[in-house]
Amino acid sequence: MVPTLDWINLSLVPGLGLGGYWRLIEHFHSPTEVLRASRKELLGVKGIQERQVAALFSSTDNHSRGKEELQRLAVLGGIALSFDDADYPPLLRQLVDPPPVLYVLGQSDLLRSPGVAVVGSRAATSYGRKTAFNLGRNLAALSVTVISGLALGIDTESHLGALAGRGNTVAILGCGLDVVYPKQNRSLYKQIIEFGALVTEYPLGTRPDGFRFPARNRIIAGLSQGVIVVEAAKKSGSLITAQMALDCGREVFAVPGQVDSSKSEGAHWLLQQGAKLVQRVEDIVVELDLPCSTNPGEKNATEQEQCLDIEPDALALLAQIEPYPLTRESLFEKSGLSPARMSELLLLLELDGLIEMLPGDKLRKIAG
Repeated sequence: MVPTLDWINLSLVPGLGLGGYWRLIEHFHSPTEVLRASRKELLGVKGIQERQVAALFSSTDNHSRGKEELQRLAVLGGIALSFDDADYPPLLRQLVDPPPVLYVLGQSDLLRSPGVAVVGSRAATSYGRKTAFNLGRNLAALSVTVISGLALGIDTESHLGALAGRGNTVAILGCGLDVVYPKQNRSLYKQIIEFGALVTEYPLGTRPDGFRFPARNRIIAGLSQGVIVVEAAKKSGSLITAQMALDCGREVFAVPGQVDSSKSEGAHWLLQQGAKLVQRVEDIVVELDLPCSTNPGEKNATEQEQCLDIEPDALALLAQIEPYPLTRESLFEKSGLSPARMSELLLLLELDGLIEMLPGDKLRKIAG
C-alpha cells in the first residue's frame, strides 16, 4: 500500500486538479511513482500541461506540507483515508473521479455502513423541514446512516432528525474540517463530531468557495445507496446531486409537495422522470433492501408513545385537519367543539408537532 503521505503530497500540488491527479495515477500507477518521475516523463502524459509539471517541481515543500497537514489533522482529532486504504469507503471507489484523500473527523467506520442521503433546498418550507427531520429520525432509528451536506434548510433538518433518532449521520463538507460553514450550524457541527462524522476532500483551512459544492455533492451521491430529494427548485444543487446519483448507479427518491409550490418543482420533475415516490421511510428501506435493526413495517417506539399520549378528542380533531391550510373558523364549524376546547386541543397538537399554525389564522397537519 502506498503511504498516505504520498497521496496527500500529490494532492497539494497547486493547479494539478482532480483530472490531472488521476491522469498521472493512471499512467504511473501510484502517487509515489508520480513524485519520483522526471519532467520529461511527466510531460509525456497525455493531458498534463507544462504549468502543472512546473508546479509539481516548483513546490519543493510538498513533502513538508503533507507532513504538516497530517500533524495538524492529528491535533484536531481527525484522520486521512487515502484511496488505497482498506478503510476507504468502497462505494466511493465506483466514482469516475473519486477523492484521492478523505479527511474525517468523528467515526470513520460510518463511511462503510448502509447510508441514505437526504438533500434539498436551503430555503426550505416548514413542510420540507419537518419532512426532512422525520426522514432523518426514522432512518436513524432503523440503523441507517443519514448523509447530507450540513447546509441550512433540508440538510440541517435531516442531520438533526438523525441525532434525535439516536442514530448516525455523516456530513460532507465543501471546505476544510476546521472551517465551520455555515456558522449558524456550529452547534450541529460539534454534535456530528461526537455522534457521527464530518468528511471532506479538502485540506485544513480550505474556504467554502462556491465552486467546491458541486464537487462536494458527488461525494454525497457516491457515498449513499440512495438519494432522497425533499424539496428543490427546478434548477438547484439538489437536482445535480440526483443526477450524480443516477450516474453512479444509485436510486433516486423524491418527496411530493404541494402541486403549486415552487419549492417542490424539482422533486415533482424527478417524479415525472421516474424517481421513486417517498411517503414514509419504509418506501426507502424496502426499495434499497437495507439491513435494519427493527421491522420497517412496524411503528417505531417514538411514534407509538406519541399516539398513546394524545387524548381521544385531540385525535378526533386531528382527523379533521388536512396537510393543506384551512382557517380556524372552518375547523370550528366542522368540529362542533367550543372555542375554548378547540383552542386547548390545537395547542396540544401543535406542541406534539402534529400541526402547524400559519399566518392569517390558518393551520394545517404536518406530514410524517
